[in-house]
Amino acid sequence: MGKLIQRYCLLFYIFPAVMLAQNRLRDHGVEIGVLQPGQFNAITDVPGVQVGHTTIIQGSDIKTGVTSILPHSGNIFQEKVPAAIYVGNGFGKLAGYTQVKELGNLETPIILTNTLSVPTAVNALISYTLNQPENENVRSVNAVVGETNDGYLNDIRGRHITEEHVLEAINNAETGPVKEGSVGAGTGTICFGFKGGIGTSSRVLPKKSGGYTVGVLVQTNFGGVMQVAGVEVGKKLGHYSNSFKYSPDGSCMMVVLTDAPLDSRNLERLAKRAMLGLSRTGGIASNGSGDYVIAVSTAEACRIPYESDNPIQNIPSLRNEAMTSLFLATIEATEEAILNSLFAGETIVGRDGHKIEALPKEKVMEMLREAGKID
Repeated sequence: MGKLIQRYCLLFYIFPAVMLAQNRLRDHGVEIGVLQPGQFNAITDVPGVQVGHTTIIQGSDIKTGVTSILPHSGNIFQEKVPAAIYVGNGFGKLAGYTQVKELGNLETPIILTNTLSVPTAVNALISYTLNQPENENVRSVNAVVGETNDGYLNDIRGRHITEEHVLEAINNAETGPVKEGSVGAGTGTICFGFKGGIGTSSRVLPKKSGGYTVGVLVQTNFGGVMQVAGVEVGKKLGHYSNSFKYSPDGSCMMVVLTDAPLDSRNLERLAKRAMLGLSRTGGIASNGSGDYVIAVSTAEACRIPYESDNPIQNIPSLRNEAMTSLFLATIEATEEAILNSLFAGETIVGRDGHKIEALPKEKVMEMLREAGKID
């Protein structure tokens, strides 16, 4: 009897872990591209990168949250990192764009949230930065905050995100596996008419190509005609933008981090490739879509000190000829991250009784089997 109880207890702990694993695309036998993912198949495969979530679900009308991405665990303002932002379609309220464009660096954690909570998140990031040790004399902070509009499922007008929620997401950030689906900034988002959310993936280059890691995290809230591994899932399901009861216009925030030593110019080139990954899933960058890519190099040798007696800034950077493998890694990781956000999604009822179904994974798997994509 004792051994039987032990077996049941073991199943009790193992079963949820197995179910969680089955919420990712690759665990269903679908492999995107030719490059291999890192240990966690997540943006946190890039050494030192941390991700945190604050998920806010209150009653039926409040479904929103915050996601933070920290490129390294130190004082980011004092040790800035090379960065670039690419605008795929500019119907959005991304904060911090112009200074990143002008100076080519990032000096705060990256925050993702809902559209009307961007000012709150900016204030929280400013407070966080000013309160960091060694920042006592700082008088200017370029807070980078991305957003998508979760107003179909969430009472966005209520502006329920507080500065404490943002700080919680930053303080909870950690390395290792990243929660996906309806968490953090993805709590109330919709993708291809199904429940979207947060998704992540990574790729590791072969040693002959430098062995660098590229990690991508997305906040999916956009429309189009969904494709999985080239199979026209949205068309076969009869579920695409023209059939939606609500506006398919939305947004997609894409964050691309790599430990490859890159300057802001090549980071912008890298960021452009994320849009190719989005298009491979069937995204169309619609009129009302805010599609932004934030790309950052976390390479320690590329960090930019806030103050220095040396007027010359020497930053190692890969040659242009070495970028192609990183481009491929970004495309593949972005495509898989978007699909992971959908595979992790769960049916949800939100504001005013609005219901969004989860992706019908069994039907999708059958389509992929018929197409010869999986056994």
